Amino acid sequence: MGNYFGTTRHLDRGCHALPLDRLRHAISFELIALAIVVPLGALAFHMPVHDIGVVGIVSATLATLWNIVYNLGFDHALQRRTGSTLKSGRVRILHAVLFEVGLLVVLMPFIAWYLGISIWQAFVMDLSFALFYMGYAFVFNWAYDRVFPLPEWSAEARA
Repeated sequence: MGNYFGTTRHLDRGCHALPLDRLRHAISFELIALAIVVPLGALAFHMPVHDIGVVGIVSATLATLWNIVYNLGFDHALQRRTGSTLKSGRVRILHAVLFEVGLLVVLMPFIAWYLGISIWQAFVMDLSFALFYMGYAFVFNWAYDRVFPLPEWSAEARA
């Protein structure tokens, strides 16, 4: 579900650089995703839009919190390992898959409880959402990085 506060796509500025960038990223990521996933989810799972909307909003909120923690750790690990937060296509795929696996574990019990469905049904539904979000996260983050690039990336690309 994105990249947020405290993490810096540009870590040498310190841990509090670019918090507005992270806020813009989180809000735009979640609002666009909800606009897509709620009507499609209601249609695909033959459930009321309201129910899928509640699941979507709660999931987006939990995903945003998970994003803060996950991306902070991922960006710091990437910076330590490679000296940069610039992500290759391969690293972006790993980033998206690991994020969604962690989120799947957190959301599945909530979905089962709220919708009154079995854990297996919640797993299938959550997995469907996760597959959507993996593709969406990959495309959204790549586009976001193109629209809002960091100065270090142009310097690294020229090097």
